[in-house]
Amino acid sequence: MAADHPFPVVGVGASAGGFAALRQLLSALPPHPGFAVVIVQHLDPRHESHLSELLRPHSSIPVVDTAHGVRVEPDHVYVIQPNTSVAIVDGTLAVTPRPDDRRPHYPIDHFLRSLATVQGPYAVGVILSGTGSDGTLGVCEIKAAGGVTFAQDEETAQHAGMPQSAIGSGAIDLVLPPEAIAERLTTLQQHPYLAPADVSEPIDDGSSEEYQRVIAALRSITGVDFSQYRDSTIKRRTARRMLLRGFTSAGDYARFIERDREEASALYRDVLINVTSFFRDPEMFEELKQQVFPAIVDGRPEGTPLRVWVPGCSTGQEAYSLAIVLLEFCDTVKTRRPVQIFATDLGDPAALDKARAGVYPESIEAEVSPERLRRFFTKEEGGYRVSKAIREMCVFARQNVAADPPFSRMDFFVAVALWATRSLAALLNTVSPTDAPSFLLASVLFLAVAAAASLVPATRAGRVDPLVALRNDR
Repeated sequence: MAADHPFPVVGVGASAGGFAALRQLLSALPPHPGFAVVIVQHLDPRHESHLSELLRPHSSIPVVDTAHGVRVEPDHVYVIQPNTSVAIVDGTLAVTPRPDDRRPHYPIDHFLRSLATVQGPYAVGVILSGTGSDGTLGVCEIKAAGGVTFAQDEETAQHAGMPQSAIGSGAIDLVLPPEAIAERLTTLQQHPYLAPADVSEPIDDGSSEEYQRVIAALRSITGVDFSQYRDSTIKRRTARRMLLRGFTSAGDYARFIERDREEASALYRDVLINVTSFFRDPEMFEELKQQVFPAIVDGRPEGTPLRVWVPGCSTGQEAYSLAIVLLEFCDTVKTRRPVQIFATDLGDPAALDKARAGVYPESIEAEVSPERLRRFFTKEEGGYRVSKAIREMCVFARQNVAADPPFSRMDFFVAVALWATRSLAALLNTVSPTDAPSFLLASVLFLAVAAAASLVPATRAGRVDPLVALRNDR
């Protein structure tokens, strides 16, 4: 019988050398851990797999093969079958045939991304031994959704490429041997953050002394005032860090970060984490090319720069996606215009460094078409680098949109991760004069908050006058 309350689902990705790590992981789990495990192992699509049979003697939990429509239940292990992809949808497994095209297959990313979407803070990602970078994009989404991520340590992994790629992304919370990962999984399950009663409000209310101490510590150590940011976000992220550090009392954790700069910095990065990928919504980018960009250049002199602002840029994928689509548009309409993309973020400086470098794991092959990979990227060992021409269009800088002066005279800006009303007002003052149309790419949340604050009129069929808002589902 399926559980009637939320429970963690642990997605485990493995490839070369993964069997030994899986055996060690399962052997260390108790008979009733309280969570489900879904194993996504790279398998030869042309041969039958006996992985489930080989793992059963090492597990005190029932081990079964994945099958379409099976409801995921705690205290069970599900093992992927050859030549398939598996995702989780509304608590059940969605098993589909492996795509028949020649594009590379990334089954671990496929499952982990679905896990992040469905499970949110109840999602756990584990990357074990293997080569390549499958799983890296998936653990990034799990961490951004409030879940927890693990990677096998280099000393015990027979092939360290896959876990090291995940670690290099900055999205891994804990790096441990497989047996230690099992022990931590069991401990995490017992933490109040994952209690069924309420995962979203670990601290009583926004005026509580503990909450205010957390805000004050962040301001003291990072210089950023989060008092105008959404309480629920900071509370969830605080609870997640408490889970990782073993705290059950918000007061104890508040006192801890007051004297531990490293932990305060880790919480700061967690609060500002943002999911990003290349061409996240293909239909939206096609709309930009067909509707928005033509309106921007209509009647403007040849050679006039196109100026775009992307606040909350994270590691740069969205900014580079816009640069690519803009360049494709200019080629299509045979116009030569300088493109200036100002991409800013308040988060981890290492994320901006990654954005400037423009190097991404090879698993972006699942996001970027072969044609775009050939034209706008160069293949490097273990990944791809954005071409110099695209990188030179983008300027990455650290900025606090709630406090720092905004960029001005923008033709287009993206607002998908902004929380403070003051930030909305600042952004809406950056548009170009009315004789040069400006466009806003915004989330539904952004538009709702802006309309409620009388900063923009209520939406009408996706349109905000004098701005145009295109759908973004983040």
